[in-house]
Amino acid sequence: MDEVDKILIHSLRLSGTQVPEEVQSLREFTTELIVESVVRCLRVIHPSLGTSLGHVLPPGMSARFRIGTSLAQACQELGYQGEVGYQTFLYSSEPEIRRLLLFLVEKLPRDDAEDARQPAGKSAGLLRAIAAKIKEQLVTPWVPPACRTPRLQRLQGTCLLKPFHAHPLVLPRDSGPVERREFFGGFLPPVPAQPPRLGAVAPSLLERHAGDLGAQHDWEADWQSQGLASRLPPEEYVQWKRQRLRQRLLDQLRPAAPPHGTAGPPPPGAPDLAQLLELLSAGGAGGPLAKGSRFSHAQRLAHEQELMGQMQAAVETLPFSKTSEQELQARQEEELAGLRGELQRLEAEMDAVGGEVKVLELSLSLAEAGLRQQRLALGGREQTLQVKSRALELLPQAENNLAKLQLESTRRVSEIQALHERGRSAATEARRKEELCRQLLTELESLPKDVSRAAYTQRILEIVGNIRKQKEEITKILSDTRTLQKELNSLTGKLERTFAVTDELVFKDAKRDESVRKAYKYLAALHENCSQLIQTIEDAGAIQREIRDLEEQIESEGAKKTLANLERILSDYRALRQENAALLGRSRDP
Repeated sequence: MDEVDKILIHSLRLSGTQVPEEVQSLREFTTELIVESVVRCLRVIHPSLGTSLGHVLPPGMSARFRIGTSLAQACQELGYQGEVGYQTFLYSSEPEIRRLLLFLVEKLPRDDAEDARQPAGKSAGLLRAIAAKIKEQLVTPWVPPACRTPRLQRLQGTCLLKPFHAHPLVLPRDSGPVERREFFGGFLPPVPAQPPRLGAVAPSLLERHAGDLGAQHDWEADWQSQGLASRLPPEEYVQWKRQRLRQRLLDQLRPAAPPHGTAGPPPPGAPDLAQLLELLSAGGAGGPLAKGSRFSHAQRLAHEQELMGQMQAAVETLPFSKTSEQELQARQEEELAGLRGELQRLEAEMDAVGGEVKVLELSLSLAEAGLRQQRLALGGREQTLQVKSRALELLPQAENNLAKLQLESTRRVSEIQALHERGRSAATEARRKEELCRQLLTELESLPKDVSRAAYTQRILEIVGNIRKQKEEITKILSDTRTLQKELNSLTGKLERTFAVTDELVFKDAKRDESVRKAYKYLAALHENCSQLIQTIEDAGAIQREIRDLEEQIESEGAKKTLANLERILSDYRALRQENAALLGRSRDP
């Protein structure tokens, strides 16, 4: 039982019981330690049962009897089938306490190891709470709308459903012009205040997050497919993509440029080169890596294909030059220089337009902020107007309405007082629970951290193996005993038959011969003496068995600590009589 007691003591320490290190078996448990162990286990198994019970045994005998009775009732409510009462805790015996503690330890929660393997942190805790809530709602049966309670109406009704309306959000950034940073720091409203309705905050954030994820996914796909193969850093890769696009534009426009001094204007319907440059500049301003959705990428691709078709048409409609190759090359270089200058001018215009767009965005954000403020002010004015109109409606019957308002104000004041009382009680309960939480944390920190479950599991397996071996040995001993009993019965029967045959033969010859008659007497005496000897041996075995039974009973009675319990009962009886006498004296005093 020592190994079992060690495992029990370890489990009790895990439940929060302060078991001293020198205590190694249940035989050394005191009454105070037994009560504390049972109360701690009850608090872990069923908090509603153990919270109202104190783990410290009071000095008064009547209070001790009440605590013992409450503990016995709580154990019976948990399903304990054994005999339990206040005497189990106050005048305990080792076997009864071992059975009770084994029952309570088996009732302890078994998911501590699973919780320890789960990841810690706020996100993991939130996921576990969400999973528990979903599991709770899944096991709740569906109820028709007319039969739902208010709680089921909140869970299964449509009152909590809201439409998904997303609005564009402006997120502050540290980079950019000074004016923009000043706007972000002083004028930009926080993200929850940007949507016109509070219910649109979550959809707007989800939509913005989905757009950012899509843009990041497109950039990662392009970088994985082409960027890594170029062996360039991301910034240089973006610059290289822009330069390659410009070079492709120049390569497409150079053959289509008309030579200097050639025939007149292009035929009607041919696209103007300046317009093509503007279109190409507008189409490629964002670069091939501009972030956006797949729909925007598809539109950009269709736009580029349209521009390529227009450039091809311009090439076909341009007149063919019959000048020499050198003049053509010189004119092309001049046109190339002009195109480069035009391209630089367009880039400068694009930068200027980009600045204007940023300024317009800031102006738009300021206008939206002013509009929201005006809406808030308008809402306050509407409320004031409603209050004033309601007051004008109440003026014709001022006395009756004043009495009603007084009644309503009295009711509201009583409700506010009730709310204040509930708030104070909730604050008191919160302080009590915080104190309990701090106490439990202190007890948790004081628990040993270096105890391995594997060692105790190995011990349990060894105990089970020893029990199995003992059972096999007992079975073998019982089999040998049965075999010996069969042989003994066989030899006894053979001896009886042999004696009967010998007695009959010797008795026949004893009638004729005196020596045979003496031999017959000796034979009868020998048989009687042997029978007495066998009977004496059997009586000695029975006496030894009785002695062993009595010794076992003595050991069991000694384990029950009967004498110690009798002495304690007598001392408790004297203390109880003294308490009763003191109470009687107090009641008689005037």
